[in-house]
Amino acid sequence: MPLALLALAISAFGIGTTEFVMMGLLPNVADDLGTSVPTAGHLVSAYALGVVVGAPLLAALGARVPRKRMLVLLMGLFTIGNLASALAPTFGTLVAGRVLAGLPHGAFFGVGAVVATRLVAEGRQARAVATMFLGLTVANIVGVPSATLLGQHLGWRATFLVVAGVGLLAMAALALLVPRVAGETPGNLARELRALGNRQVLLGLLTAVFGFAGVFAVYSYLASMVTEVTGLSETSVTLVLALFGVGMTLGALAAGPLTDRALRPTLYGSLAALAAVLVLFDFTVHVTWAALATVVVLGAVGFLTTTPLQMLVMRHARHAPTLAAASNHSAFNLANAGGAWLGGVAIAAGWGWTSPTLVGAGLAVVGLAVAVVAGHLDRGGHEPSAVVARAEGPSEHQPVG
Repeated sequence: MPLALLALAISAFGIGTTEFVMMGLLPNVADDLGTSVPTAGHLVSAYALGVVVGAPLLAALGARVPRKRMLVLLMGLFTIGNLASALAPTFGTLVAGRVLAGLPHGAFFGVGAVVATRLVAEGRQARAVATMFLGLTVANIVGVPSATLLGQHLGWRATFLVVAGVGLLAMAALALLVPRVAGETPGNLARELRALGNRQVLLGLLTAVFGFAGVFAVYSYLASMVTEVTGLSETSVTLVLALFGVGMTLGALAAGPLTDRALRPTLYGSLAALAAVLVLFDFTVHVTWAALATVVVLGAVGFLTTTPLQMLVMRHARHAPTLAAASNHSAFNLANAGGAWLGGVAIAAGWGWTSPTLVGAGLAVVGLAVAVVAGHLDRGGHEPSAVVARAEGPSEHQPVG
């Protein structure tokens, strides 16, 4: 694999760390800024709002910017957002910093996915995208727990200063390791918007919203489930989240080769497996060893859906894939918010701490149904295999300078 993929993975590591670390620092932030933990929880939503708004907006605004330069600029904005968060004097300015840090998230992964596919030969493109996503999964195993401990001992501001440092390192790696791709032509916003309106692209985004919401319906309340139902101590929560991250990594490693071999079957299989594992978790959560094992499997099958969903929208928007690829991350964050909300509704209704597992299973089934309908509608047509149309340039995989 090209070294440029390492630069993309380092960037993904920083993004993944700042996205999820706030959940563990809410009590520290609340105490320092004189607010309640529920109010501090809005900082999680603020980041998600930045992702949902920023993904299509920045991808559209940067349509004519060369992709390597765009990646560096997006990581620059990410770094500024984390630095602003670290220096925020009030809760309101911290909310603004979190929105700013979230703005480049989706656009980065959208542009990064397109760049990753152009760094490798045909037939290995999904593996390249999955390699970039590995940075996210490693962030959940190493970055988030380490950053949380750092924030608890040295103050939450130290965490965001370190993440800003990771952002600077990622900018340097992108500038040094990502090549300028021969034959790249400036993007066209009208063409990107037309590609985003493709029926198969829209169905792919809808699949992401419902399918991935099944993951977050449970992940958002995983800590409460294992402490209230499984009986683990609060100090064990970090281990449980790390096990989920291990599963995510295994899912990412499997997703690339499987998606390159058979995109739609991988998508169908991962969503079906996700629904089944979520139902199973409703039973295994009562037994410690079984609950921990299921958490790993849940992380694996949940993250197994991400690469085929990313590749699906990019292939059907192949003449202009950047905006569609970025919008896919808006869909993932809508899934994050929607899944967490529906899981919370089930708990508030008195259905018990394990009720989000069945809610998540239902959402995964809806996502699978949308994916199957999309596959049926596409059966009569030719499913494109190339992510970026060859018309963009004759030397698509040959880096220059």
